[in-house]
Amino acid sequence: MDDLLLLASTSADAGLPLGITLGGSWLLRNVWLIPLLPTLSFLGILFFGKRMPRGGSELGIAAVGIAFMLALLTGVAWVDHRDSSHDEEVHVAVVVVDDHGVGHADESAEGHGGGHPSLAVQRTATWFQAGGMAFTVGTLVDGLAVMMLLVVTIVSLLVHVYSTEYVRGDRRYTHFFAFLSLFSASMLLLVVSENTLQLLCAWELVGVCSFVLIGHWWEEKPNSDAALKAFLTNRVGDMGLLVGVSVLFFAVGSALPDRFGSFSIAETNALAASGTLSHTALLVASCGLMAAVMSKSGQFFLHTWLPDAMAGPTPVSALIHAATMVVAGVFMIARMYGVFFEGFQIGGSSINLMAFIGGLTTIVGACLAFVQRDIKKVLAYSTISQLGYMVMALGVGAWTAAVFHLFTHAFFKACLFLGSGSVAHAVHGFDMKSDMGGLRRRMPHTYRTFMIGTIALAGLPPLAGFWSKDEILVGTGGWGLLGGTGGNGAYTLMLGMGMLTAALTAAYMTRCVYLTFFGEFRGHGEPHESGRLITVPLWILAGLAIVAGFLNLPTGFQLAPGSLQERFGHYVEPVAGYFPAISHATPSWSLAIVSTLVVVGGIAAAGYYYFVKVEAASEAAGTSLTELSDGPTTRYQLARAGLTLLDNRYYLDHLYNGVVADGTKGPVARLAYRIDQQVIDRTVDVIGQTAVKTGTVVYDKVDQLVVDGAVNATGLASSGMGEELRKVNSGKVQSYAAILFAAATVLAGLLIVIV
Repeated sequence: MDDLLLLASTSADAGLPLGITLGGSWLLRNVWLIPLLPTLSFLGILFFGKRMPRGGSELGIAAVGIAFMLALLTGVAWVDHRDSSHDEEVHVAVVVVDDHGVGHADESAEGHGGGHPSLAVQRTATWFQAGGMAFTVGTLVDGLAVMMLLVVTIVSLLVHVYSTEYVRGDRRYTHFFAFLSLFSASMLLLVVSENTLQLLCAWELVGVCSFVLIGHWWEEKPNSDAALKAFLTNRVGDMGLLVGVSVLFFAVGSALPDRFGSFSIAETNALAASGTLSHTALLVASCGLMAAVMSKSGQFFLHTWLPDAMAGPTPVSALIHAATMVVAGVFMIARMYGVFFEGFQIGGSSINLMAFIGGLTTIVGACLAFVQRDIKKVLAYSTISQLGYMVMALGVGAWTAAVFHLFTHAFFKACLFLGSGSVAHAVHGFDMKSDMGGLRRRMPHTYRTFMIGTIALAGLPPLAGFWSKDEILVGTGGWGLLGGTGGNGAYTLMLGMGMLTAALTAAYMTRCVYLTFFGEFRGHGEPHESGRLITVPLWILAGLAIVAGFLNLPTGFQLAPGSLQERFGHYVEPVAGYFPAISHATPSWSLAIVSTLVVVGGIAAAGYYYFVKVEAASEAAGTSLTELSDGPTTRYQLARAGLTLLDNRYYLDHLYNGVVADGTKGPVARLAYRIDQQVIDRTVDVIGQTAVKTGTVVYDKVDQLVVDGAVNATGLASSGMGEELRKVNSGKVQSYAAILFAAATVLAGLLIVIV
């Protein structure tokens, strides 16, 4: 049966996938300027930063600030572009690939699925050509890209401003701001990449920048070790990215008779969504790309680098966890969703690899957050858990919910990380049990903003985290009274995992708030509120954590006019041919109420333990306690075993270091030693011995017998001839005359004989 591939554009000859246009406003066509600005800032700070009045930070803030304004204007242009093209019909070129691999064009078709408009704006330029293959660079701008541009630039701008105070006086102040700008530029380049090769380059550049910034204080071994661990762990996953990109390149080439291959993201998605590409190829590519996502976005079991990355400066942690590195994996799934949707057969499934890994990661990360003393590591494991939420949502087909949660999570998680930095800046430490406590009165602005971020993260209404989290739970499909009907499958297990994670999240954040801001101060010195360069970014992020959720109010709740409902999905979710046909679940009041009660239950359980039992024990003991001395872990063997498991982080580091690394290093080291001793050293010894023997022969036989013998013989001959000539040299004229006569006679005889 013939495979039908729909290609469309404003002109039939452009060969663009359905939903792609070369038109659009100037801003949409020149979005490459946004990553260019922080790139130029990086170069300027690197070469001239130390000569600037503020060490180059002013250049970084100015560049990212202008980039944010351009991103904001691009968002406005996208809204206008999306609305103006909503009702348009696009004439398409229909390419039929028959059984003989011959393509035939038919321009009679209109639209796709009833006339979807041409929305995404693409612009490309040829980089170089080799072997008849053109390698291009370019931009692909749709709602997803515009949303990410806004998130990355605003969070990056606030982090830049925050850092001027946080790293003031740092020994590598200029170096820090240079790579902070490059970090932002790399992520911005990644989100607008038109093809997988360009995405791969930006992906690796993001990893290099994270390595530099995590190891900013590299003189301290834990910091350099953390940077190296992050770098190597991500390289493991990146092998999967290379495999996935390569498989997709050749899969597209095999589907199109006149093409060797293609790196185009839109084209690959269009072919995957149309069913033209082999399912085996899509499955292999999806698994390879999923490995990259697991390492970059900290999914179980490649998540171990992320908590250790907290060794870097806190602003770096905020940028990594909120808007750059770790969300790159989630963004890549969302961008190439056609490949994953068909590869894992998400529609109509009850479970798949992506959904299971995401769901498992949510619980794994949440449990580990419970046993951390370091406030940044609590938030790091929280990020792992929330990224698991996003991956799980993508795995069940809830694309809009996943991207919406990425959007809201960026604001409240950046707020929490910068808040933890404000606390650490005041108490000169990150240990909640030994350095903090009772800070709500001493640091009121930090406390209030941290509480807003906590409520948003826990998922209590009406803050942003509630709306995005609940949309994910609805998207799982649910069951019975809890609603969620009409999704892409009955992912009941994922719903259970999401509910459990919601309770755990509320509980460990309650613990974090108590240990940091309640009880008595357990540190040293007199902590005080941070300056405005720190508190103002905190309040901006807290405000965004409050209002961001209202951008995608569900239609079923009737909490706002219809014109204000589902605005986020309307402008962000692609509706063109390069995007698979996903189904949206029906919102449910029942599910919202149950999920809220689950969160309240988690808060109540942790609150009773800390605010009632621990507080009472502290008053009785006359000192501020952080745990009960006779808690469940001391009374119950199972609880103690669970705590030991969590304290050792599921023994994954022991597995990697003790089994994988040591098990690899030992045999490799022994093999290398044997090669060194038996091959390299023996070869060197043989060469040396041969050289010595050759030298001996040359000395004894050639130098002594031949060269010295010839010289000595010549000397002796010369000496003998000299003695004989001395005898002739008598001084008598008659003797010389006789010699001359004899010589002349001999010469004359020779001439007679010869002639």
